[in-house]
Amino acid sequence: MSSRTTSLRLFAEDTAHESFVQSVVRRIAREEDVATIVHTGSAVGGAGRALKELKLHQRLVSPVSGEVLVAVIDANCKGWADVSRDIRGTIDTAKFPAWVIACPDPHVERWYLADPTSLENALGVHITPMRYKCERARYKAAFTHALRAAGHVVRLGGAEFAEDVVEAMDLYEACKADASLRHFVDDLRSALRRTGGPVGEPGRSAGRCTEALT
Repeated sequence: MSSRTTSLRLFAEDTAHESFVQSVVRRIAREEDVATIVHTGSAVGGAGRALKELKLHQRLVSPVSGEVLVAVIDANCKGWADVSRDIRGTIDTAKFPAWVIACPDPHVERWYLADPTSLENALGVHITPMRYKCERARYKAAFTHALRAAGHVVRLGGAEFAEDVVEAMDLYEACKADASLRHFVDDLRSALRRTGGPVGEPGRSAGRCTEALT
């Protein structure tokens, strides 16, 4: 049983983001032998209002000492670097000195599809690796179509399969395929290892995703 516990405050753009990131948190925490307590909150109004909702959410909550803020918002064709910077600028570092940014580029469904081989093994879903293209609903449509073609009933846009996807995922391959996922996994792992210490600049812990999973 882990002797370390980390509290995380997860703010997500919507259900698909929350489900995927919670599943990653559970997996990485288990690998790092850290117990986690996760408090969740979601934006109202989707990506367009996510940053404003994140700012409001921080004002309304009272984090416990050492709590790590995990902010999950899509890049939405604006680029990972720019949107990550915008998210970082919205974080109240006096309230949350420890934080992690999850910024799927361009949309979170691309993370669900980051390791097609494991996806097929776990869910019988066959999908051809997709080249990066920023197009609204491109990855969500591909994911839900593949799920239905494999005989699955899809009620939440694929979010209900997040845990199955993440548990089966080869994170080494997924991180190689998607840089925005690698940034998140590396920074989350760093935060859990420090158990409440400040994470620092997002994306500066390059290598941990591959180092810990080989």
